[in-house]
Amino acid sequence: MAGEMMAPREVPDAQRGGAVMSADRPALMVFVADEASEAAIRGGIGDVLGAQMRRGTVRTAIKVLEKEVTPRVLIVDISGIEDPFGALDDLASVCTPDVRVLVVGERTEIGFYRDITRNVGVHEYLHKPLTRDNVARLFGPHSQGREGGQDRGGHVTAVCGVHGGVGATTIAVNLALQLEAATHSHVAILDLHLRCGTAAMMLGARVTSGLRIALEEPERVDSLFLDRVAVPISDRIRLIAAEEPMDAEEHPTEEGVRRVLDMLRQRFNHVVVDVPMPPGPVERVVLHRARHVVLVLGPDVASIRDTVSAKKLVSATGSAGRVITVLNGVGRRGYLPTRLIAEGIGGPPEILIPDLPRQLPRAANLGRPALRESPQLRRALALLSQEIAAVRATEGPRSLLARLFGRGG
Repeated sequence: MAGEMMAPREVPDAQRGGAVMSADRPALMVFVADEASEAAIRGGIGDVLGAQMRRGTVRTAIKVLEKEVTPRVLIVDISGIEDPFGALDDLASVCTPDVRVLVVGERTEIGFYRDITRNVGVHEYLHKPLTRDNVARLFGPHSQGREGGQDRGGHVTAVCGVHGGVGATTIAVNLALQLEAATHSHVAILDLHLRCGTAAMMLGARVTSGLRIALEEPERVDSLFLDRVAVPISDRIRLIAAEEPMDAEEHPTEEGVRRVLDMLRQRFNHVVVDVPMPPGPVERVVLHRARHVVLVLGPDVASIRDTVSAKKLVSATGSAGRVITVLNGVGRRGYLPTRLIAEGIGGPPEILIPDLPRQLPRAANLGRPALRESPQLRRALALLSQEIAAVRATEGPRSLLARLFGRGG
């Protein structure tokens, strides 16, 4: 554990059984008490050669490791354990000192996190509900045998429609509002549709040409850029967008979008980017830097084809971001059922948004966010914000611990 997890009590090798060092020791062993956490860990750590996944808590791990070989990396669940520190002390007595221990639990207090990672020697702690993203970011480097410094800055979430008309801008705008409501953090909406973008219209906002200038001439982006360009939507939400005429010949640069993203990430906890598809060089920069790539599709054959292509394209950019598929318009008459969509794209869409033929157009035409008038949309986007920000869909603001973990690119 960190350096060493609590010096283990002296126990003869003959009594420690498999805890003695072995060249055949497992790379990773996981003991978690619930199915949802197991699924998040499987999705977050990916394929680790020799990994073993078992159901149980730290007490189960102690019983198993009294007889079996200590893995190089061990993930244990302390949920429901009355004396977690005592249990971890018992665990130390049956493990070799070089084991790297990662812990899952339900407690969210910052004091507990500090105690368990600094005083006990646990390498990392994650509270439930786990998400694949947090597991990948905080447990992944340990399980893969590598550790690197974390990028400290706001999360970038790219929202892309797999083709026109599927409602990607609607999802991007309302997702930003949902993230602010759920996390009480600062959120930026960046609309990269420089011509014919609709994010400003949906929010009833007026924008300037500042974004185009920033993307074309990055040397002009200074510390006052956000004050001049960002339009206040609420105390914690800002819109950065443009409404260039249709005959405008804009020439955004890759360096320009990098500079804008860097500036936004310094000031905002979450940056939600409405990304045109198919992407050009500028949009590929966003995809590459995104923590999450949200692919919005409709219940139609074209969406199946384009979703498959979009997933390959995101992978080709070298993005480490997690792809989340959002099916918008579930139950729309005359369109495909969700079952056929799932078969076509290689798995069920992760977020389902029902067909809302009245609420969404009405909100867009009035320049009011649909989230405030549609409980169905709020419920669906609450699940999406849970995946992005590690906040429970049924709760209010995140704990301080979740906010600390929520930082990074």
